[in-house]
Amino acid sequence: MQIPALPEATHPLIKSLFHYSDQELLTLFQRHPDAGQYFAAIYCRYSPLVYTLIRHSARSPVQADYLFAHTWRHVFHELGGLDLDPSTSPEKTLQAWIINVTAVCINRAELPSVESINYSLQAAPPPLWCYAEQALDRLSPAQRLMILMAQTFNWSETRISAYLQAEGEYMSPNEVKSELQKGYRGLEEALPEDIRAIYLNDENLTQRFQQGLGTSNLEPDLE
Repeated sequence: MQIPALPEATHPLIKSLFHYSDQELLTLFQRHPDAGQYFAAIYCRYSPLVYTLIRHSARSPVQADYLFAHTWRHVFHELGGLDLDPSTSPEKTLQAWIINVTAVCINRAELPSVESINYSLQAAPPPLWCYAEQALDRLSPAQRLMILMAQTFNWSETRISAYLQAEGEYMSPNEVKSELQKGYRGLEEALPEDIRAIYLNDENLTQRFQQGLGTSNLEPDLE
């Protein structure tokens, strides 16, 4: 079994955190919600373990990648409230907690068929996806909907315009294009600066969408 490569682990921002303890990384993550490097460092530290556990339970590498991303999404949303205070829970460690979360995700997973999964772990590493989803939540509902249509369903501006018109909201294809561009700019601006530095390099988020971030079958909730 081959563990996926973690190119972000060689980034200077992540390498500078290698000497931090689990408790220190967790504390920094909780105290600095606008910084993504601490979650990315936790991800790099424990991804080999998580992937090994998941790969043994998934029927294919495609399903394993899909479940791997969902598991880290769950970890991301639960870490903010996690208490590892040794004075109250001396037996509780971050590693043990992550193993438990992984087991829960494995046991509860209803994996789609391989043919219906379009997720790319290389294009959308879980930390980038988690913070992109968080950034999506900061856009207007209309912009989120249009980005979902354009990137998840590959709809053209003309088709999006027709859909909106059928829903009683007139917007020309050119106006849809303009709103999409505003939405993409808003997404990039809402991403933590360190996440942009670690994952985007000279790319922009639109290019990552085109490579697979927006067609990952991991759509954000638009409610």
